[in-house]
Amino acid sequence: MGIGLLRFQALDLEFPSSQNENRVQLRAWLDSTLSKRASSVITTRVFSVSLELSRAKRAVSSLGSVRCVQTICRISVPGASSLEHKENTPSNFLRDKKMVPNSDPPSTKDVDHLYQFFDQSTKLVVLTGAGISTECGIPDYRSPNGAYSTGFKPITHQQFVRSSRARRRYWARSYAGWRRFTASQPSAAHTALASLEKASRINFMITQNVDRLHHRAGSNPLELHGTVYTVGCIDCDFSFPRDLFQDQVKALNPKWSAAIESLDYDSQSDKSFGMKQRPDGDIEIDEKFWEEDFLIPTCPKCSGVLKPDVVFFGDNVPKDRADTAMEAAKGCDAFLVLGSSLMTMSAFRLVRAAQEAGAATAVVNVGETRADEFVALKINARLGEILPRLLNVGSLSVPAI
Repeated sequence: MGIGLLRFQALDLEFPSSQNENRVQLRAWLDSTLSKRASSVITTRVFSVSLELSRAKRAVSSLGSVRCVQTICRISVPGASSLEHKENTPSNFLRDKKMVPNSDPPSTKDVDHLYQFFDQSTKLVVLTGAGISTECGIPDYRSPNGAYSTGFKPITHQQFVRSSRARRRYWARSYAGWRRFTASQPSAAHTALASLEKASRINFMITQNVDRLHHRAGSNPLELHGTVYTVGCIDCDFSFPRDLFQDQVKALNPKWSAAIESLDYDSQSDKSFGMKQRPDGDIEIDEKFWEEDFLIPTCPKCSGVLKPDVVFFGDNVPKDRADTAMEAAKGCDAFLVLGSSLMTMSAFRLVRAAQEAGAATAVVNVGETRADEFVALKINARLGEILPRLLNVGSLSVPAI
């Protein structure tokens, strides 16, 4: 099944009130035409053009004043190869993803302000949060559509360390969610940041995310809260790749893992047993799948307790990591927050320190953040809809990687 783009012209008409019936008929015709040609999201951009109208003009030439609308449709063509490039994906495509909070598209003014922020900095530090990964299908916690909105409570460091039952619950759910979690791909925002890094427009990047999507896009940020791609022993500090841990879980629980991998992640399916994706690779599954007879691998060096290399709620960022992030924040001339509400102190203290040291500060995020009262620039926008546009603006014009 190939995916391509079709551009064709529809109409936006201004009708006198006496012609409402004609307007309804025309809208019905346009809706019918669009539905026949498109199988995904349609995004429109209205602009003035000369009255060189095709089929739609002939259908409504006597109905009223006309403006032309360029409509871009993603269509599925059986048997055809993919014609679409990632950079040409309509920005409204993001709105189909339930995990992405609602937001109006960024205005030209928003893009210009963000461009000026980049252009006027010589030592820019960027901090990214969960908002950049929701556009890749990974849920967050605090947005209107986030996990907290459904009453979900993530595991804490204290629960994990003290309770074997809590550890079984965590690892069973995390094992079940690993396949989908690792299938997520970097977004246009990740790619745009990697391009800006390679063009030396970003001096240092920090991420609160544990998903390694920045790495897959070509960046190498400081992982403030660690990563789920590494597993470590809390007793002897030995660590090894998560994929090896997954293999060990499968070997210890062959029937259980086979059953989990055969389940459908679609929450509408009778086979799903209520499975629901949560942040950080977690999948909500019924307790009967992990309460009994689920074995957890132990440290191959000392048989100690294994934990993902992430900073759970209630834990502290390792001192050397926190010091590196703070040094970058205090030494920059501009600090940009992308997709974070800054509700965790480990992230908020960085932008506060940068501001107190005299750096310009800005936030691009959908919704309120903890720093809104003191940052010089706040833009409410999805990152995948604004960052790629910077690549073609002024002195920032750089090729996408």
